[in-house]
Amino acid sequence: MNEFIITFRETLEAALIVGIIYTVLSRQGLKKEVLQLWYAVGTSIVASLLVALSLTSIKESIGNESIEKLVEASLMFITAGLLWYVIFWLAKKVSDRQVLEGQTSDAIQTAGLGVFFLVFFAILREGFETAIFLMGSFSILGTFSYLGFFSGMILAILLGYLVVVQGRKVDLTSFFRVTTLLLVFFASGMIAYGTHEAEEFLVKGDHLEWVGLEDKELEDGTTLKAKDQIVRVWNVHKPKTSLEANDTKIFYSFNLHGKEKYSHWLHDKGRVGVFLKGFFGYNSNPNWVELILWFLSLIFGLSLWRKFYF
Repeated sequence: MNEFIITFRETLEAALIVGIIYTVLSRQGLKKEVLQLWYAVGTSIVASLLVALSLTSIKESIGNESIEKLVEASLMFITAGLLWYVIFWLAKKVSDRQVLEGQTSDAIQTAGLGVFFLVFFAILREGFETAIFLMGSFSILGTFSYLGFFSGMILAILLGYLVVVQGRKVDLTSFFRVTTLLLVFFASGMIAYGTHEAEEFLVKGDHLEWVGLEDKELEDGTTLKAKDQIVRVWNVHKPKTSLEANDTKIFYSFNLHGKEKYSHWLHDKGRVGVFLKGFFGYNSNPNWVELILWFLSLIFGLSLWRKFYF
């Protein structure tokens, strides 16, 4: 079940981005850019496999989790930046079509490269994240379900394909008013998730002194760890060893990810929360920097979106 959830969530996010970009390119008749998109898909899949093999080798020889978090945070920020670029570019394509049809070939090629790198990093990021999650799941459970892995991937690709099919049946401007808004939330979610992974890098790498946090000796003789000094905006739906009388059992999963605790569906690693986190940057215990950057990035993305559609 873990393999299905992981591959479905990660593949669906990449499939939606690819499906949205492909639809607008094909409907605009940009054959060269469509070809570059498929080159990016193929290249990123190969790169993802190489990354997975490299991570396995690194984990076995070093086991440095903090470096994994740093790489993932970097990929998140890169992909978010490329998403904003493509949001701007696609919005221009829809809102000012006649002018853009007369652009020079150099300008079109530049846009095409932007699409190439967006798709490449989007799939590479998902491939990297999938490899990390699957390795973690295997380490905890000691088993691997190929049925769950491939069924999750196939279902996500089919849903991405439906985006393409439906996108051909509706008005282009209306379709991209909605789908570009979805990309805005994707980008903001990646900023928030990337910030969270940067925090994980600082914690797991014992680098919190870089941001002015160090272990403190308290008056009662105990030590307040640096990681416990990180201020959370909220901290809800914490996993618990046993349910209380007012807890609704249907909303909890036991032994999720191999941990013998009850996890609420809306915890960021719960059945529902894990999807909200992947798509929109939801976190059940964000720090202030994470929340502020999510909010600012969302305002920035919405301002781009409104500029061209309203």
